[in-house]
Amino acid sequence: MTTTKTREVEKTLEQIRRLYEAGCEVVRVAVPTEADAEALEEVVKRSPVPVVADIHFKPSLALLSLEKGAHGIRINPGNIGDEGAVREIVEEARRRGAAVRIGVNSGSLERRFLEKYGGPTAEALAASALHWSELFERWGFTNFKVSIKGSDVLACVEANRIFAERTDVPLHIGITEAGFGESGVVKSAVGIGILLYLGIGDTVRVSLTGDPVEEVRVAYQILGSLGLRRRGVEIVSCPTCGRIEVDLPSVVAKVKEELKGVKRPLKVAVMGCVVNGPGEAREADVGLACGKGRALLFRKGEVVRTVSEEEMVSALVEEVKRLENS
Repeated sequence: MTTTKTREVEKTLEQIRRLYEAGCEVVRVAVPTEADAEALEEVVKRSPVPVVADIHFKPSLALLSLEKGAHGIRINPGNIGDEGAVREIVEEARRRGAAVRIGVNSGSLERRFLEKYGGPTAEALAASALHWSELFERWGFTNFKVSIKGSDVLACVEANRIFAERTDVPLHIGITEAGFGESGVVKSAVGIGILLYLGIGDTVRVSLTGDPVEEVRVAYQILGSLGLRRRGVEIVSCPTCGRIEVDLPSVVAKVKEELKGVKRPLKVAVMGCVVNGPGEAREADVGLACGKGRALLFRKGEVVRTVSEEEMVSALVEEVKRLENS
């Protein structure tokens, strides 16, 4: 999701471009005002990916966003409040061939479900999502998906599991308000990883405080670690220990920086000792097995040559770039 004011069209499009280059395939933009909805016409026209309008509280903004060409809208029925207003949005989406995402969040769950289940429990979240899904289907509208999110990892996982057991409606998964930096990455990886391993989830968003491009990068790392989608370089490097004869953290950091623009899915090993180094380097697309003052450079399981410590990073990067362009 973008972090710009959507009405600031050029800033929004620049961020969308960066997200697209990082691998984003659908982008969501905030529409809290009429000016933001009006701006969608130009944003949608120039965006390289489908644009979803994020709507809260005001049904009129959902209708205007659809009029301005949004490919989809995300609504939270819990804060729209009125079933009739939700149905009007659905009918307009149907007329325009747009998709709808039903968003159910622990922080804005309807009062009736809070009272029935004693709070925003997994059962309460799933019950709300099932209620609205069944209503949409009763209205004859099937071009929708559901997201059930909260900041509690286990409750979020359980809510999605309950929902997935009872319906085959597509699910958009993530851990909302995951947080900043390492904490947010860990919570997202655990929650999203569990769900994907269980076969639950059709689209994914990692929610982090900060630059949304980082959300896309982390999402691909999660998908890649599960063998579902790969993009860019996966770096395999050993834990540092007393056997290492090279400044491995520094070497890995340099390799990571040099290869951050590579989009082809490649496995690169940077190993620091003779125990597991040659084996891991041999199994990677390109690998270094480092020793004292020198390293063996591997490509596709074969030793290319021995390189000095001073040239090991540049030699590895050269082999990766050659492989990327082959």
